[in-house]
Amino acid sequence: MAPSLRSNFPSPCLGMNGDYAIRGFDEMFEAPGQPRPHYQPIFSRLARTEPKEMDRCLNMADTLMRQQGITFTVYGRDQGVERIMPFDPIPRIIPASEWTTIEKGLKQRIRALNLFIHDVYHERRILRDQVVPPELVFGASGYRREMNGIRVPRDIYIHICGTDLIRTPEGQYLVLEDNGRTPSGVSYVLKGRQVMKQVFPSFFEGYSVRPVDSYASDLLAMLKHVAPPGVDDPTVAVLTPGLYNSAYFEHSFLARQMGVELVEGRDLVLDNGQIHMRTTRGLRRIHVLYRRVDDEYLDPLCFQPDSLLGVPGLMAAYRSGRINLVNAMGTGVADDKGIYPFVPDIIRYYLAEDPILGNVETFRPLIPSHLSHILANLDKLVVKAVDGSGGYGMLIGPASTAEEREIFRDKIRANPRAFIAQPTISLSQHPTYVDGKLSGRHIDLRPFILFGEEIKVLPGGLTRVALREGSLVVNSSQGGGSKDTWVLS
Repeated sequence: MAPSLRSNFPSPCLGMNGDYAIRGFDEMFEAPGQPRPHYQPIFSRLARTEPKEMDRCLNMADTLMRQQGITFTVYGRDQGVERIMPFDPIPRIIPASEWTTIEKGLKQRIRALNLFIHDVYHERRILRDQVVPPELVFGASGYRREMNGIRVPRDIYIHICGTDLIRTPEGQYLVLEDNGRTPSGVSYVLKGRQVMKQVFPSFFEGYSVRPVDSYASDLLAMLKHVAPPGVDDPTVAVLTPGLYNSAYFEHSFLARQMGVELVEGRDLVLDNGQIHMRTTRGLRRIHVLYRRVDDEYLDPLCFQPDSLLGVPGLMAAYRSGRINLVNAMGTGVADDKGIYPFVPDIIRYYLAEDPILGNVETFRPLIPSHLSHILANLDKLVVKAVDGSGGYGMLIGPASTAEEREIFRDKIRANPRAFIAQPTISLSQHPTYVDGKLSGRHIDLRPFILFGEEIKVLPGGLTRVALREGSLVVNSSQGGGSKDTWVLS
């Protein structure tokens, strides 16, 4: 039985009405009733907070989020399209020493992945040297043969990355996956901090927390840095699929914060080999497009012919170097889950360094011995589609039914390239305010990295929390929420 804090929690406090059980690695507690040193001030504050006061503050936070439109869209739900991002007020706190290691590991990883993408679309040394199997690269859904031979400004492909980290029961940080195409969620980091300062200012007492509000200016500086050569004052725009996209709030929020235009494909036109934005004063050239539209919808002349989201001729302008896309086309080849097991080798190959942040142990069905192991242990493993996202296309073995496992068994046999499998790792847990008390809920962390003139990592990132008890799925589309993440100075 997991140890309980019932007898150790001070009274009155949020945890007094129920047991708080420590399962696996707990971010706040090193033992029942014993908070880790960096959590002591917030623990003391919570010990003096009654549930009715917390409920009042949470209602204020919810009202603020509704007024400001901090939403995301869930498709296929009967109860409505837009939902407020569930927000938990108990912050996740990371000491400076831990963050230093995380930051170094993330910078190392994005440098190596950029070198890998450049190599894949040019010399292909890593394929000739048989470090990564060519069939995995050319079979990746994110591989774009149209990118072969294209030189991008500054040789940077992944300009913005959201790398998902988890913490093992032993407290070790591991990379769960890389998101190098159109990573989302940073707006919830920035707005979550604003809400915390407005509604829970007393929580910050006793802490020196690194700020996150420079992200928009850092993002804009990076976008201008990667403009086509010879452009002194580049015009930047954010390309959105439109109002009904799940991350539309983020697209509009970031455009406002940077002071640039938010555009849709219908607002842009190819003229004289350049991409222009339609305005009331005529056409205005765009030099850098921060695109939040997937590759296959960007240019109907090159990819999906029926796409209404992109711009006819955009690929031709991109190939000629007259506009830059952020992130670059074809970056999905690096965050394909089939490539993921090779990232430690990719780091060693290009940087001659050992990985600072490790990978989760991963089994590949393409290897006969791995396939046998996967099929024999589906009830113990997590199986993922290599091009899946948002928590979809997964089988969580311990929570699955025999029928679900049989369906996945057939899928894996039919297309082993399409899946990977990993041990079911119990994510670290964090005290979370649920139904008037503190309960442990599983969390992960998505830091955001910008690669421009220098590599910058936003201090903290998006801590996602699985609000359903015992759940390991933290995605907002699957019922997850978020926490503010504090990195201490």
